[in-house]
Amino acid sequence: MEPTSRQTAGRFALLLRNPASGRAGEDLSAARERFIAGGLPLIDAPAQEDEALRAAQAAALIVVAGGDGTLHRAAPLLMRAQRPFAILPLGTANDLARSLGVPDDPLAAAELVFAGHLRTIDLGEVNGAPFFNVASVGVSVELARELTWETKRRFGSFSYVVAGARALMRAHRFSVIIESETGVRRARTFQVAVGNGRYYGGGMSVHHACQIGDGRLYLYSLEMRSLWRLLLMALDFRAGAHGAWEDVRTQEGVWFVLRTRRPRAINADGEIVGRTPAHMRLLPGVLQVYAPASPE
Repeated sequence: MEPTSRQTAGRFALLLRNPASGRAGEDLSAARERFIAGGLPLIDAPAQEDEALRAAQAAALIVVAGGDGTLHRAAPLLMRAQRPFAILPLGTANDLARSLGVPDDPLAAAELVFAGHLRTIDLGEVNGAPFFNVASVGVSVELARELTWETKRRFGSFSYVVAGARALMRAHRFSVIIESETGVRRARTFQVAVGNGRYYGGGMSVHHACQIGDGRLYLYSLEMRSLWRLLLMALDFRAGAHGAWEDVRTQEGVWFVLRTRRPRAINADGEIVGRTPAHMRLLPGVLQVYAPASPE
């Protein structure tokens, strides 16, 4: 079915696009033509934040063309505008699109809008910064620093393997206090990650049961003595079954607080957003996105 009259009141779709995304040069002409044919031409968003917000509130929907970094930066605008949004996956990893089952082809992704596949999803928030996929402290921060534009351009999706190997070379354990609704735990860990979406880091799975609209956050903590044990866990991490290992702590909840002896950087969806203490909470049902009813 076509979008409802309430959704099409703006008669245009606002386009947010990152020219530095992994597939930024990909031709969007077929997707643009599909939106025009559906009565919703794509209009580029203004550069100024206040003008972009006014345009977003006037639009029928917002179209985000890019990867997870682009979506992360768009999240505050999406929340303020309270318009449904669609994803044209043009990034290196496209983990949010993978979590939602949005097809990799921009035209096929655009078709979800005109098929009326609208889903309500949750967001996570860490120290006031919203995130779709995962917020974490530890190895992932070094990974984010290694994943430069040049690395992504040179290695494509394999850049996560290259950057991961470099990050592991510098990794070391640190002390953390994990607070949640179930109590307080202390640990020595290489990383604590809290997931809202199913996938992160180029296709790694937070937890086998995690869904982006299930009203839960999923935490894991890597408490092994040597990070090289991760090589043995590799397939389990892809499947989200790493919680079966005795030196990986897992937990579910709607809020967590991570405290460290000294301030440590926080990574949210591949972006450094601040330092610990990290106050994380679930924002249930705050956004609507065009995606299949099931991510299969």
